[in-house]
Amino acid sequence: MTATEMRATSLPEESSTREMTYLEAISDALREEMRRDETVICFGQDIGAFGGAFKVTDGFFEEFGAERVIDAPLAENAIIGAATGAAIEGLRPVCEMQFADFISCGFDQLVNVAAKLHYRQGVAVPIVVRLPSGGGFSGGPFHSQNPEAWFLQAPGLKVVAPAFAADAKGLMASAIRDPNPVCYLEHKGLYRNIRGEVPEGEHTVPLGEARVVREGEEASVIAYGSSVHLALEAAEALGEDVEVLDLRSLCPLDTDSILATARKTGKVLVAHEATRSCGVGAEVAAIVTENAFENLDAPVRRLTAPDVPIPFSPPLEQSVLPQLDDMKEALRELLAY
Repeated sequence: MTATEMRATSLPEESSTREMTYLEAISDALREEMRRDETVICFGQDIGAFGGAFKVTDGFFEEFGAERVIDAPLAENAIIGAATGAAIEGLRPVCEMQFADFISCGFDQLVNVAAKLHYRQGVAVPIVVRLPSGGGFSGGPFHSQNPEAWFLQAPGLKVVAPAFAADAKGLMASAIRDPNPVCYLEHKGLYRNIRGEVPEGEHTVPLGEARVVREGEEASVIAYGSSVHLALEAAEALGEDVEVLDLRSLCPLDTDSILATARKTGKVLVAHEATRSCGVGAEVAAIVTENAFENLDAPVRRLTAPDVPIPFSPPLEQSVLPQLDDMKEALRELLAY
């Protein structure tokens, strides 16, 4: 079964679908949830009349008005702080950071306030923080980061990172409905380059569930975001019997699915675009090594970006970020072990 067939069979048979880009799927989910639930509102810079930096909220201002699509000043801490207060009072805000890198300016309100209110006071904070992340377009060190690991150390936050259009819609809807703060990583390189059949109307994907997007017996690639597509391309190009597991959710992690694929193939490559140190790959490698060591036929390998800032120069950026040839070579070495 090809990767395309796997993705098609993952959709409910009874659903009517429409082809959408990854960006359109995110926009569709936001629009559906705002129509379904009047407590859903949007905060962000230029998300109103301008329609957002990447046009995810294009047309929202005209449909939902200024009271639900709120243009905010260039102040991420204020955006997340205001959203946290609104959530406590019964709303469900979705905040756009414009670029994931700028979440650093709102870190205090997200990590020290929103993430801890349920534990401290039993108060739900149903906010979603949209984080357009990733490189590949020569955005340089301040517009290309993958900061997911920052949030995995903050109890109280959930973190998701869809790779496909249907999952982008389903995870956004589930994130909005969740009572916890959710960091929603949307890779900018996938916005208009990835498209697929997406269920029309209401569509949710449970948080915390990974998905096998390519079946295989000889090795497993455990990945998320842009690296899922590199893995699928590499496996198809090599013609090897490689299984690809799309994590989709980084916190909580689907430990059962991680261990199932590791035990099935005995060889594991963990891949992501984020830097190597203390990231998702390290956690997945530790889970596999601790719980499935006796099933392994090779050491767990990792394919990640090195711990350096993302360069502006296109050739330098390509040398830093994992490329298709890097994925092929990593798989060849793993299969030959």
